[in-house]
Amino acid sequence: MNYGINMNVPEENFSNYGARTTGGTQAFTNYRNQANVGDTSFSSYDKGSNQGAATFTSYGQSFNEGSDTFKGYALNSTSKAAFKEYGVNTTFKDYNKDGVSFSGYTNATTSSAHISGSLAKKWVEPGKFFRESMLKEGTIMPMPDIKDKMPKRSFLPRSVLTKLPFSTSELKRIFKASDESSMDKMIKDSMGECTRAPSAGETKRCVGSVEDMIDFATSVLGRDITVRSTENVNGSKKNVMVSKVKGINGGKVTKSVSCHQSLFPYLLYYCHSVPKVRVYEADLLDPNTKAKINHGVAICHLDTTAWSPTHGAFLALGSGPGKIEVCHWIFENDMTWTIAN
Repeated sequence: MNYGINMNVPEENFSNYGARTTGGTQAFTNYRNQANVGDTSFSSYDKGSNQGAATFTSYGQSFNEGSDTFKGYALNSTSKAAFKEYGVNTTFKDYNKDGVSFSGYTNATTSSAHISGSLAKKWVEPGKFFRESMLKEGTIMPMPDIKDKMPKRSFLPRSVLTKLPFSTSELKRIFKASDESSMDKMIKDSMGECTRAPSAGETKRCVGSVEDMIDFATSVLGRDITVRSTENVNGSKKNVMVSKVKGINGGKVTKSVSCHQSLFPYLLYYCHSVPKVRVYEADLLDPNTKAKINHGVAICHLDTTAWSPTHGAFLALGSGPGKIEVCHWIFENDMTWTIAN
């Protein structure tokens, strides 16, 4: 219940969960709501069980669409399953069609998700991911919705932030968050992401002040750095034409620190550095008038070996982990720090 809310790229794997049980009941309510992307895999979930029930309500309604795989769901089972107000980007493969109901599935007008007995085509917003070869003058490509969907908040002064204990229990007390309240979930989920161990090759830190962000960026990149972000949201959900392109660090593999907002009582950024990236700036034009409408910043991940095979990038572009590079734009109010050149 209320699992994975407001997290940054949560990835979960439920394998053989509830298999061959009798009369079990599971409820996933508001699962991964308002998260940033995320990938979830349910493999052989409830397979061969008897008279059980599972309810998925408002599942996967994230700010930026993630992806979910249900393989062999409730197969050879007499259990019942209900999916209500389920999000986009979902595959149901070889699931039990008897006793499974869908109500308000893909409750989004832009979704083209389709359910079938074998494989459902997942939907990924056009332009959300693209290949590095697209970043050349004259390319016309779709721009995803890069608008900031987070509520407006402010950084705390460092003098105030240093006096706040960065722990779930203390922050719940300070902000008077009762158990199971929306504030409670917000704090728990963001704190969970901030305190988890870094991924392979990742350096990470959550920051709640400008000074802390700069300190982290300089600790990774050195002192001769600058911050870059896409200039505005013009072109969102439309086609744009790529004009002049500049590769940071001469287009060579470089280091960067990317910072993404977390949903929290005050402005909190999840900042991290991952290896083997290239960063680009590009003027973006209206394809019809050729007028400049934006100045975009894009990051290309060259090593996707550790990414999930069901990641939206591979659904949109084809291929799989470690086989291709994947690029994406820096969204509104997110940023990437790089060397200053």
